[in-house]
Amino acid sequence: MTLRVLVPWQRLVDELTIPGIKPILWHINDDPEDAPPADVLVTERPSNPQLRSRVARIKGLKHVHLLSLGYEWVLEHLPEEVTLTNSKGAVEVATAEHCLALILASLRQLPQVGQQQRERQWTRTWSSSLHGSKVVLLGAGGVGSEIRSRLLPFKPAELTVFARTERVHEQGFRIHSLDRLWAFLPLADVVIIALPHTQETEQLIDAQFLSAMKNGSLLVNVGRGPIVDTGAMFLELQSGRLHAALDVTDPEPLPADHPLWSAPNCIITPHMAGDTGQFISLVSELAVNQVIDFVRGEELANRVIN
Repeated sequence: MTLRVLVPWQRLVDELTIPGIKPILWHINDDPEDAPPADVLVTERPSNPQLRSRVARIKGLKHVHLLSLGYEWVLEHLPEEVTLTNSKGAVEVATAEHCLALILASLRQLPQVGQQQRERQWTRTWSSSLHGSKVVLLGAGGVGSEIRSRLLPFKPAELTVFARTERVHEQGFRIHSLDRLWAFLPLADVVIIALPHTQETEQLIDAQFLSAMKNGSLLVNVGRGPIVDTGAMFLELQSGRLHAALDVTDPEPLPADHPLWSAPNCIITPHMAGDTGQFISLVSELAVNQVIDFVRGEELANRVIN
């Protein structure tokens, strides 16, 4: 029996062209037609939410492997008895690196200095810094842990981590429960979102949350766009009271006419935190191993649904 595997990149076709596997090039975003029958789907997260339902229409599907950490988008479209794995371990470092870049660019006012360069102005600019700042980090999973480890060398005055439940992380640091956040929020210079999008986190960062943030503080989102109330955030940015650095937005992709594009003190990158050459190498290697293990009937890594 030959395993039919849908893959989005030619590189995966080449690496999976081996006995017992028939790789089929099909991209959930780009192909005009629905997928042909297949046993396994290897896929990115669709940029267009309307295309997510294509997963449910794949005949003969037995397993889905995601080229990402986030999997919430696919759950409602997953046929019964179809198993699911993700790419845990491949994307966390790249996302943490991008998060740090966003923080430093905003605190050190690099967009403003870049504009001065284009205008050929030599004007010294005094800025904030991570050194001595009080930082609140929401999220203690793989991405949150990698972000924390990269923040420490910059010697923030405080670095406090929050998640759903209070516990001690395997690395030894204390994780506080989200209900304790309100005591720390008004003192924070930087608030970082590295949470998954769930019913509990939907618009967690609402008008009340934002109003509790310190004047001039920075909100960084490398989690998911719907965690933040975009309208409430825009009002705070428009007033000049808060700053933001966003790799994810709601809606996403952000429409060209959306007012958030021109909001003051706001850096926006197009959900590119994981888009590095190293990530592609790691995620491709993992996908190939997952497909080979599946065809051999071996235990799969990173199971989300058994």
